[in-house]
Order: sequence, then C-alpha cells, then structure tokens
Amino acid sequence: MKYQCTTCGASYGDFQYRCPKCATDENPPKGILKVVYDYNAVHDFFSLLPLKSNRYLSPLKVGNTPLYKLHRGKAFYLKDDARNPTFSYKDRASDIVCAFAAENGFEVIAAASTGNAGSSLAGIAASNGQKAIVFAPASAPKNKLLQILAYGARLIPVAGTYDDAFDLCARACEDLGWFNRNTAWNPLTIEGKKTCAFELYNDFHGSAPSDVFVPVGDGVIIAGIYRGFEDLLLAGLIKQMPRIHCVQSEKSDNLIRNLDNNAFEMRRSTTFADSISVDYPRNFYMTRDLIKKYNGNTITVAEDEIRSAMKILARDFGVFSEPAAAAAFAGFLRQKDVGETPVVLNTGCGLKDTSAFAASYEIPTAVKPDIESSCLIQSVYAT
Repeated sequence: MKYQCTTCGASYGDFQYRCPKCATDENPPKGILKVVYDYNAVHDFFSLLPLKSNRYLSPLKVGNTPLYKLHRGKAFYLKDDARNPTFSYKDRASDIVCAFAAENGFEVIAAASTGNAGSSLAGIAASNGQKAIVFAPASAPKNKLLQILAYGARLIPVAGTYDDAFDLCARACEDLGWFNRNTAWNPLTIEGKKTCAFELYNDFHGSAPSDVFVPVGDGVIIAGIYRGFEDLLLAGLIKQMPRIHCVQSEKSDNLIRNLDNNAFEMRRSTTFADSISVDYPRNFYMTRDLIKKYNGNTITVAEDEIRSAMKILARDFGVFSEPAAAAAFAGFLRQKDVGETPVVLNTGCGLKDTSAFAASYEIPTAVKPDIESSCLIQSVYAT
C-alpha cells in the first residue's frame, strides 16, 4: 500500500497526514491523501485496510451493522450504523485510527468534532486503554459532550465553530506530538469509513446496491463509501459503482454548491443538523472528484424535510435517528429516480441530540394513580 496525493498524484510509502508538496492552510485544503493498495495481492477485506494485524482493533463490536428492508411506497434498505458502540458511523474511522496509533506507538489521540467523532474517539480509545482529547464547539449538543466526558476523554470546549476547533486541534497535535484523528486531515478516517461498502457487498450477496444515500458535511463518509466500492471495482469483485447520492441541508450546502465553481464560496452553515454543519468541507476536493468521476447525484433538502424524515423513521419504522442521519432519508424521499436496491445510511442515533425533537413533541400531563384516571387514559389512547 502507499499514500497518494489527490491533488498532484505524488506517492509516499510512509504515513503522512497530507501531501508535503501540496498541503496549504487554505480552506478547503488541498493535498488530501488516499491509500492505494496492490489489488493483485488482495485476498480478503482486511488486506484492503492500512493495518499490519487486527491485534489492536477495539474489542467492541464495530461495524457489521444491521441492514433492514423497509417500505415507503417503494422498498428501500436502511443500513443502521446507529448500532455501533458509541451509536454513530464514526466508530468505523475511530477503530482504524486507534489501532494504527497503537501499532505505531502514539500514546495520545486527538480530534475536533461537533460531537459524534469526538464521542466515537473517546469510546473506542477507552475500550483500548488509550488517551483521547477532543476539541468541540461549546455549542455542540450537550448529550454528545456528556458522552465524551463519560468515556473519560479530555474535553476542550472551543468558543467558536467546528472549523475553529479543527484548526486548534491540528495546531495542538503538531506542537505536542499527538496523533491527529481529524476527519480528512488523517487519511485513515476514510479507510475506516469505507468498510460500510464492504459490508453492503456482503449484505447483497456479492454485489453492490443500486443506490446509496449519504448525509454529507465534510465529505469524508461519502468519500469512504466511494473508496470502498472503488476498491471492490479495482479488485474485480463488482462491475459498476452504485449511484451515490450526496445529501446536504440547504442551510449547509457548501460542498454541493461549489462543485462546479472555479473559486470556493463559503456560506455560514446554520442547519440544526449539527453533524453535517460545516463551513469548509475538509474533504471537498476528493469528494468533488469522486462525484464527478462516478456520476454521483446531489440533493439539498430543507430543514423541515429533515424534521419530517426524523418523525417518519421513528413513527413508521422504529428507527430513532439524529438530524444529520435523517437528512439521508429526506434525500431518498425527495429522489424519485432510484434503482431496485436503494440503501439509506442511518449514521447516528436520535438520543445524541434530543433537543432536536423538543419542539415537535410534548410530554403528556401526569395522571393520578387511581382508577378514576382510567377514563382519561382511555380517552388518550382513543385519540
């Protein structure tokens, strides 16, 4: 395997965060690296991962999440990554990053996060006995910040945006020698997130689904999905790329809106779906190139569509998703042209941010514990 720059094509045999020739401080950054394998030597899925052995992988069950066949007018499949140990898709990346850090002697791993990547790093590191430090916007959902603390990680709230936390984390890692898990900055995050594509290949008995709907902020999950299926293509295991749908909120559409722009134009993100609220998509250039190379589709959804998708998933299917995860389902509901086996990624649990539901539901008034209240109970259930 080697690390190859997605900007200039230069290759490196040893681990690099970014291409030393192309990396700059501009936003979005260039010089993002991808891992390239010797596909003639591939004999199993583990040989498509950047690890020497599985010795340092978390003892927790990461990945191998359930795939449900559901119906909403037409059948679709829901890949429920909220069933990961810390209840989000981010555990796939944290598992690979933490294992690599252990193999290479790093004692401290740090990340910037709006919550899910941070709680994921904290939980996976805790399971391995590793030290984790998380930089998060002070405005991140309280549930996610509490989860980080519960796992024993050092939480550093930042009085600013996710992008501010990202930059501060990068500087601290460089100065203090910590291993930087930052999404896109560390190429191993994409390697972890591509494992979902391998599972979908198995779920569909040695073939790829027709479509995959992905919620997008930084562009790392969708790049991981693309890279996973690209690995399968290059290894000769599938014949064509699924149609990948890039779904963003119209209140945080910096990636989709700039796909054909000569110069990147940032608009401040204001979506309530915090996990995909990003001003500068750190993996913009790789994601843009993959979308164009494989004729991917882009969808922007309204905030109300995301709220409606959350309610439908919970009420009709028993799946409690956080706003960012529900955005993918909102994209599916918007998209009329899909193949026979469309997959929606549920990337996080609704318990991560219960405040998103607070405006939609009201806790019923308590009843007295006596038989006279039975009439009231009956009337409630009748309606």
